[in-house]
Amino acid sequence: MASATRRIPGIAWLLGALVIFFSVFGARFASMPNLINIGNQSAILLLLALPMTLIIMTEGLDLSMGAVLGLSGVVLALLLVDGHSLPLAFAGALGVGTLFGLANGILVVTMGMPPFVATLGMLGVAQGIALVMTDGDSISGIGSALPAIYATRWLGIPFAILAAVAAYAVFHFLLYYTRIGTYVFAIGGNREALVLAGVPANRYHVLIYAIGGLMAGGSAFLLTGRMSVGHPTAAIGMEFDAMVAVIVGGTRLERGDGWLPGTVLGVLTVGVLKNGLNVMAVPSSLQIASIGLLVIVALLIDSLRGRS
Repeated sequence: MASATRRIPGIAWLLGALVIFFSVFGARFASMPNLINIGNQSAILLLLALPMTLIIMTEGLDLSMGAVLGLSGVVLALLLVDGHSLPLAFAGALGVGTLFGLANGILVVTMGMPPFVATLGMLGVAQGIALVMTDGDSISGIGSALPAIYATRWLGIPFAILAAVAAYAVFHFLLYYTRIGTYVFAIGGNREALVLAGVPANRYHVLIYAIGGLMAGGSAFLLTGRMSVGHPTAAIGMEFDAMVAVIVGGTRLERGDGWLPGTVLGVLTVGVLKNGLNVMAVPSSLQIASIGLLVIVALLIDSLRGRS
């Protein structure tokens, strides 16, 4: 029994403790509408955290995801306002996201820039373009098609949660059952061996960043549908939440060590923490501090369990 409990990651214990705490002290936390709200909010974060897991496994980082998501949402909204079809507008958002992902990959892999510097620069570029395109205002009048799709349910399950489940299934298969997944582990764990085996490691490394950009563009579909507007700064900071979810979920910043189920637990923990603090009317400044504390506590739990 003791050995079985030791296999449970520390973030799972922390998530359970947070759920119990907020259920007891948060009057509306355990209500079904609020739990569905947590699921909808966590779905968007999961779409960013899944590719962030792959990027961090390759000893990288992408600070531009939130800004790219915001820019993709602006492009999506502007195309809809101009009367273009939803598939075309969504393709535009995906294209913008992929373009920025490729740029990140080229700067980091081909040009040899540190991931922090390269993606921080692309964050500024994406956010600046979005602000110029909108003058800092929201883009409204996107029509009813996208919000209607977002509001749909299948067997009572909201569209956003279904999209997140589908995305996880794709990434799980990609990481654990394909050659690309093997290369992801190898790029972070033993890149030299991969190169000696004749594998074009740089090409796959750039592809990983491109996938991150693609998912940021795809996330614009859910975010814009949820808000019914496109806003240039709506997703700023989500890249930090995604990194927190990945790190507390057990993915290490070195040696290609990552675990996708842990990322899901990390996303749910961040979602529960932020929602529970909102329900308890905790000031936003303390909420920001709580996310940092979450990282410290989760890693401390795993460290103490590892020593024992």
